[in-house]
Amino acid sequence: MISTFTMLSVDLKKTVTTGQVLGMLSILAFVICILTILKYAIYRRRYSQIWPARKVGFLNILGNLSEISLKLKDRNGFPLSALILQIGCAYSYLFRESQLFSVWISFVPFLIFKKAEAVEALISGNKSMKKNWSYNFLHPWLGTGLLTSIGDRASTSLSTLLQNFSFGHDIRLQWIPSHIVISKTTLGVTIGAQENSETQYIQSVSRAGDIILERIVIPWYWFDFLFYLLPIGRELKYHLGVLHGFTRSVIQEKKKKLLSGEKNNNIEKRKRKALMDVLLEHHLQMKDLTDEDIREEVDTFAFEGHDTTSMGMSWALYNIGLYKDVQEKIHEELDRIFGDDTERPVDTDDLKDMVYLDRVLKESQRLYPSVPVIARRVEEETNICGYPIPKGSSCIVFIHQLHRDETVFPNPEKFDPDRFLPENCANRHPYAYIPFSAGPRNCIGQRFALMEEKILISAILRNYTIESLCPRDKLPPSCELILRPSIPILVRIRPRQRHSS
Repeated sequence: MISTFTMLSVDLKKTVTTGQVLGMLSILAFVICILTILKYAIYRRRYSQIWPARKVGFLNILGNLSEISLKLKDRNGFPLSALILQIGCAYSYLFRESQLFSVWISFVPFLIFKKAEAVEALISGNKSMKKNWSYNFLHPWLGTGLLTSIGDRASTSLSTLLQNFSFGHDIRLQWIPSHIVISKTTLGVTIGAQENSETQYIQSVSRAGDIILERIVIPWYWFDFLFYLLPIGRELKYHLGVLHGFTRSVIQEKKKKLLSGEKNNNIEKRKRKALMDVLLEHHLQMKDLTDEDIREEVDTFAFEGHDTTSMGMSWALYNIGLYKDVQEKIHEELDRIFGDDTERPVDTDDLKDMVYLDRVLKESQRLYPSVPVIARRVEEETNICGYPIPKGSSCIVFIHQLHRDETVFPNPEKFDPDRFLPENCANRHPYAYIPFSAGPRNCIGQRFALMEEKILISAILRNYTIESLCPRDKLPPSCELILRPSIPILVRIRPRQRHSS
């Protein structure tokens, strides 16, 4: 019996060649691939009939991406991120009566939330506390800092960091650019960006953000093994090396001083400490934060606090320069507060008195929110505004369009700071205007950001008038990690006439 089986095995080896085995495996892989595509195509067909969506062909591999041209000439020279925002706006208009709609990237659905009721149902509770999988592409840069962390790590980070964002003391900041403010308040050092805006650190922050956005929207970049083999993946590694190396060097230098007992004169002179100083002291006292945890939190705040605030101020100054009547009212308010003294530092009472400037900044954030979209992952099957949402769904809050809901903001494209008069805000849905997000994971630095914007913009307008040179219809914004202009914002700045006499 054994000899018979041995003979059959030998005969089988002789008759089945390596090529035939590979052929059978290829056929099997092909069949599995076809069955997988059919499975997801059926899934897409099913939910496309439930959720408002632009229909795509049953076996359309790209999904709604097939409607986007990647050719530069077809985009009139504007970047892909500007086209993505325009398409998102067009979809929002098509489904303007719906609470949400879906967009399919290949067979992966993204549910887009653009009405206050649906947004509240998504982000107000704890069912969607986890960030969407697209935030995983930030992990090589930010690790599991406050922006990307979940669960116990997020709670620990939040409780530690909140102590650095409580106010109640006089503010004595002179005019300094946003990246200088962030480097001083986060790292406790300066990065030389005021003397040289092309420092490698600033360049790496900007370029790393651009690459990560490209990775989010291009499906073949989703796979680590492929992405890091490509030139763009190697470029990202280089820039992350620059960013991490700088932060780690500052951590080691400050830690060495603390361990040696050397006093930091800058800390001694002020009540408030830089974020890194707070985290290092917590690290040495409580032993529950590693050096890498500190690096992740500091990098997170440098990323979130630099570009978001600087672009928020850029859009605000652009809008102020477009509307002469708005600028005149700001000048009148600042003259009432400061008189002819253009050098006096701003204090907390001054900030409270800048009520019209406050409304202008809010209206600018309504039209040009620094973060145009936020993403969440649904952790359990739920139903929102009558639509079934399966567990694991990727949900996008489209803040840019939420702020343009004409049922909440009539004539939404009009720049009107009086929308934020107390009487006009009284009955507004609390989730209709969320430039700093909302719910349990809202931005803990929002008061700091508004304070910074008021101080810097008031310093400029106490001395100058601004004229924006490009109308809004010629300056389409780009939906990157933050909302940027697709071309440079051009303004003309002149000394105020009362100072030239």
